[in-house]
Amino acid sequence: MSFDGIFTHVMVEELQENLLSGRVTKIHQPYPNEVVLVIRSQGKNRKLLLSAHPAYARVQITDMAYSNPDTPPNFVMMLRKYLEGAILEAIQQVANDRVIHFTFSRRDELGDLQNIVLVVELMGRHSTILLLNQATGKILDAIKHIGSSQNSYRSLLPGLEYIAPPRQENVDPFTASDHDVFERLSRLPELSGKALQQQFQGLGRDTADELAFRLLKRPNEKLPVWQEFFTSLKASRQPTFYQTDQKEFFTPIAFESLAAVAQDSQTYASLSSLLDAFYHDKAERDRVKQQGGELIRKVENELKRNRSKLAKREQTLKDSENAEEFRQKGELLTTFLYQVPRGAKKVELANYYEEDRPLTIQLDPALTPNQNAQKYFTRYQKLKNAVKLVHQQIAETKAEIAYLESVLAQLEIAGPMDLAAIREELTAQGYVRNKNPKKRKEKPSQPEVFHASDGTEILVGKNNLQNDQLTLRTARKTDIWLHAKDIPGSHVIIRSDEPSDETLTEAAMLAAYFSKYRNSAQVPVDCVQVKHIRKPNGAKPGYVIYENQKTLYVTPEEAVVEKLRG
Repeated sequence: MSFDGIFTHVMVEELQENLLSGRVTKIHQPYPNEVVLVIRSQGKNRKLLLSAHPAYARVQITDMAYSNPDTPPNFVMMLRKYLEGAILEAIQQVANDRVIHFTFSRRDELGDLQNIVLVVELMGRHSTILLLNQATGKILDAIKHIGSSQNSYRSLLPGLEYIAPPRQENVDPFTASDHDVFERLSRLPELSGKALQQQFQGLGRDTADELAFRLLKRPNEKLPVWQEFFTSLKASRQPTFYQTDQKEFFTPIAFESLAAVAQDSQTYASLSSLLDAFYHDKAERDRVKQQGGELIRKVENELKRNRSKLAKREQTLKDSENAEEFRQKGELLTTFLYQVPRGAKKVELANYYEEDRPLTIQLDPALTPNQNAQKYFTRYQKLKNAVKLVHQQIAETKAEIAYLESVLAQLEIAGPMDLAAIREELTAQGYVRNKNPKKRKEKPSQPEVFHASDGTEILVGKNNLQNDQLTLRTARKTDIWLHAKDIPGSHVIIRSDEPSDETLTEAAMLAAYFSKYRNSAQVPVDCVQVKHIRKPNGAKPGYVIYENQKTLYVTPEEAVVEKLRG
């Protein structure tokens, strides 16, 4: 389901239950299109996420972790000026549209009570967040500044009067009378989701299709079916996730049309926890793509360059197998120099290396016969010299490719908070320039700490520098080391010399989860005592060799990983 007017309506009700009369204690803008307000309400600190992301726009209470930029954006500074310490007085949806008004009260510099409205418009790529002075109706600031050249209908700039988005002409299903609903349903040319969308405001396609599905099952009871659906949104809320062959859906109640075709479904305690589960990976991947795009491009370019280099060196090795042929042709040209005409493009000579069989030798007509012979000798000598180094160069290039692939794999599974550690590693290895060399050197990042069910500490490296530090310096020789077999991933250390089978399985699940095969089943994970691990001289960060290992097969589960993290 999309975040349509219906879902906005029930989300507003959930927010009203949890946040009204709460006080704003902190405000952050961790990402360009997202704001987090920490609101103290009912004895708890709750993080209210307001997202104007073009693909994942939403409003919810979130438990997701986030990191803040070193320099706060201008918009969040304006929010802090007007909203820190303010009381949340009202949360209202505009009609049944995807527009929510958060009204806050605060005292201004003169001690007078002032109302400030935070407007969130959830409209795809046109989504935005605005701060308004309720008394004047003027915009104090907006997360996206939109001028008249970008939007002829309205400008969203500080100091201008706020103009609401165009109103829909359709009927609000929450306020329409039973008579009006019955008349409209009866006049429909067909009972379809598309037809319902043309009559009623705020129905996303998934919601409209569900209503049509229920109405078609009981075509003679249109009004009771309609009433049951809208009553259940308030009285029988059941946030549900559905997985079908082609798509994932989130719904505020159980949808009969999706239950019939879903391969998997799961219910959640609240709409916000449902959205956390639904958007977690999608939003995280998008944030990593935005923030880590430069790192990903850099690593991909380095990989492309090294793969090209490897192909050339392997070709050189292949050509070296024919080096003897070049020497023989040089010898033959020297021996039968008088038989080679000047300016010829080729010549046929008796090859005394193979019982005088005729051999055709290609020539450069611009060179003398002797110069052509020397050219073959030069090519022979060049290949002989190259083969002495090419094996070592191929090994070095393969090691470089393996290292870069491991970094790329880390970027693929990294969260936004892991990017700094990966950038730190690439800077240390010389792949990325230090943009601020005069900045005081920060303390190196540390591996993440987990705890097994029995309390045993498990450490997980999140980049190759951490992996080296963890395995070669932090771990004791008797600790247990784990790593996904033959694939890029994190080093995992169990701080015990005799862990239980359950702890081994949980640590193996962490090793599989923090690897390139995070979403695979039956991932092979090697485990061995640290004393059986060594790092070859000159090896890249994160590369080790080991022996005496045993292999476990596990299927990583995010719920288990979060439990171990908690």
